[in-house]
Amino acid sequence: MSISEERTRAADGLKVFAQELIASEGLSRAVLDRILDRLKAIAARADFWDADNYAEPEQEERQARYRIVGNDDDTYVLYLNVMLPGKRIPPHDHTTWACVAAVDGIEENRVYRRLDDGSEPGKAKLEVERTIEIAPGSGMALMPEDIHSVFIGGTQTIRHLHFYGRALETLKDRTIFNLENGTCRPMPIGVKTRQG
Repeated sequence: MSISEERTRAADGLKVFAQELIASEGLSRAVLDRILDRLKAIAARADFWDADNYAEPEQEERQARYRIVGNDDDTYVLYLNVMLPGKRIPPHDHTTWACVAAVDGIEENRVYRRLDDGSEPGKAKLEVERTIEIAPGSGMALMPEDIHSVFIGGTQTIRHLHFYGRALETLKDRTIFNLENGTCRPMPIGVKTRQG
């Protein structure tokens, strides 16, 4: 079996595992931790995600996102994110569950607690709850309401798998937060997704 065939089989297996688990047990942090364990095992296969198959982004973009697998209705979608040092994504939510696992490099995530009740449109107050470094062998799971930011430090390009309940391209109600101004607004999609 070729690397490409092994990669497809592993990605499809992850998708089916997650669908069946959530259908039978519902969505919870414990369920996401089990999905994350499976995702980390796939991320450990660095040969699946090399630069020959998934090129680095241009310097001005700083991020390339590849869609690896997903259902026709844009659920259970796996992406590979390739990001250059210096890439920063401000605090945001997803409105769907997410699991992230490292293939190569370190991604710093800050997870935030929202302090206001969201009743004033365009206003938000957040505080950092914890910082998580996602390096090879590790990952994190996020519930739909969780808020996090991403920073790629150091000098190494990172390759991380991101697995979502719904495709990023369909998430119209995401929110991005400005900590300095205490504001929030709808989040744009960002970089254009490439087919993996």
